[in-house]
Amino acid sequence: MCGIIAYNGPKCAAEVVLKGLKKLEYRGYDSWGILTLQNSHFCINKKIGKIGSVALKDLRQVDRNATSTIGIGHTRWATHGGVTQLNAHPHLSNSGRFAVVHNGIVENFEELTSQLKFKGYKFKSETDTEVIANLIEEEMKKCQMSNAKCQIKSKCQMPKMFKQEVRDAFKKLEGRNAIVVLDKETGEMLALRQGSPLLVGIGQNEYFIASDITAFLAYTDQVMYLDDGQMVVINVKCQISNVKSMSKSKCPMPQISFYDIASGKEIKRRIIKVDLKPEAAEMGKYKHFMIKEIMEQKETIKRAVSQDDIRINYVANLIKKSRGAFFIAAGTAGRVCHFGEYIFAKIAHRHINFVVASEFKNYLHFITPQSLVIVVSQSGETADDLEPMEEIKKIGAKIVSIVNVAGSSIDRWSDYTFLIKAGPEQAVASTKATTAQMVVVSLLAYALADRLKQGKHNLIGLAGAINELLNPRYEERIKQLARKIQKTNDIMIIGKGVNYPAALEAEIKLQETSYIHAQGFAGGELKHYALSLIHKGVPAIIMAADDNLRQELYSNAKEIKSRGGYIIGIDPANSDIYDFWLRVPNVAPELSAIVNLIPVQILAYHLAILRGVDPDKPRNLAKSVTVK
Repeated sequence: MCGIIAYNGPKCAAEVVLKGLKKLEYRGYDSWGILTLQNSHFCINKKIGKIGSVALKDLRQVDRNATSTIGIGHTRWATHGGVTQLNAHPHLSNSGRFAVVHNGIVENFEELTSQLKFKGYKFKSETDTEVIANLIEEEMKKCQMSNAKCQIKSKCQMPKMFKQEVRDAFKKLEGRNAIVVLDKETGEMLALRQGSPLLVGIGQNEYFIASDITAFLAYTDQVMYLDDGQMVVINVKCQISNVKSMSKSKCPMPQISFYDIASGKEIKRRIIKVDLKPEAAEMGKYKHFMIKEIMEQKETIKRAVSQDDIRINYVANLIKKSRGAFFIAAGTAGRVCHFGEYIFAKIAHRHINFVVASEFKNYLHFITPQSLVIVVSQSGETADDLEPMEEIKKIGAKIVSIVNVAGSSIDRWSDYTFLIKAGPEQAVASTKATTAQMVVVSLLAYALADRLKQGKHNLIGLAGAINELLNPRYEERIKQLARKIQKTNDIMIIGKGVNYPAALEAEIKLQETSYIHAQGFAGGELKHYALSLIHKGVPAIIMAADDNLRQELYSNAKEIKSRGGYIIGIDPANSDIYDFWLRVPNVAPELSAIVNLIPVQILAYHLAILRGVDPDKPRNLAKSVTVK
């Protein structure tokens, strides 16, 4: 949630920041802002709504922007204060000297606001971010107004003073926060993080700071990660009046330094080359990222299978030796964990508890140093996951993560990490990452049962079989179904065994993309309460496999059909009970949930298109939920 991009280098800063914000749209936002600096002047553009169609020429004072080489930008998801232009970032301090963009929530902002108002500060917005800008200004004043002896000390001289006082201000913030601060007078830029992601991109005579590498991947694949409790300082402002006349000699490389926030001591960070291509974050021939990412599952499932056997077996042995194991995750990743609970029971005969990450605080008393916790996340930055991870680490339990983003917070906080290798996932609705996560969870279950070789064989076969689902003819079949049910207000999805969590994930896909009220049920629950929801024509999706549960599902389908329901079968075999049948490959029954999800993903996409909804950016939702 919220996207940050900052730039210092020889390029047109407004253009770099504008392009960066467009790459961060997937994170979810309701307003945006761009600030550039030249000759000690801030130029600010802030707007409500989407930035996708905004061009450089649309920005106010474009001539000034076009020659600026330092800038910061932000896409805002409203938390404190409504969706207004005044509340959009960046925010300035009262003097106008300091500009701040911010991701996170300042949990003690009301207390800090009261203190600053008492000292005479005025606030133009309703945000907690403006508090940060004014708090920095207050810390600077405290040093400047202290005795003459302080003025002589290095702490109170530029640029060291700025670094010290921003540190002091940041340490007063409670909660999970990441900020970028720009000083109008010196051009110095600082970024600090505690619980919210930030990383630095290293280009040719230039630096980028962003929430996500996709914001600057078109320019560089060299990154330096910021850990919690760390800050980066970029100074030496590029003083050039005309971008067209720039040369490396005229615009020297900005200087960069990393520090520990608590102690102020300088630290070293290494440069890491990220194995991603810019085109991986582009739509290419597709109209939307969602359908592109669905179609990429031909390859992503194969890549997810290619885990190191030694590492898989080692972690499986850790699970075997643990005294109490848990899955934790949020949203779609939570459905993957629920699937994991089933597949570990079925394949490995091992009970692993799944708990929604935001609820895990209620289970912490079960955690001991002998426990093991498996965390599943696409972004690796989910705040609901990171919060319990902090407590788990304090207790000393082992943490295994299954993530898509190398170097993410969850990756770095884990004792062992499995990367799912799905590549950038831009659409808010997770598709390829979901099935890749399910593959890795399945591998661990097979390894725990000493059947890893067989498991890999089954999964590689599955990867080949899904080609039947990812072709134009099959997609057209699903479009026909979408046209039949596009005006419905409700959809039911029924599953049993591993297909019960799949039904719950299908519920999420349909809700978040098409805005249709969808609900997943375990088949046996129908007669207890869910049959009351059946009315004439309501679509009911049956997710079946070639196993001993199929006949029970057919009985459930008959109960729905006898009350007027329209039965849609996702099944390797057809049945007279189905009004519309979507054939899926006949794979190992324990893996059927993986193939059964793909038709629902395609259906959700086409329902969104038919209902006039942007499938990549659903309303009110964000891809990476980095605040609680």
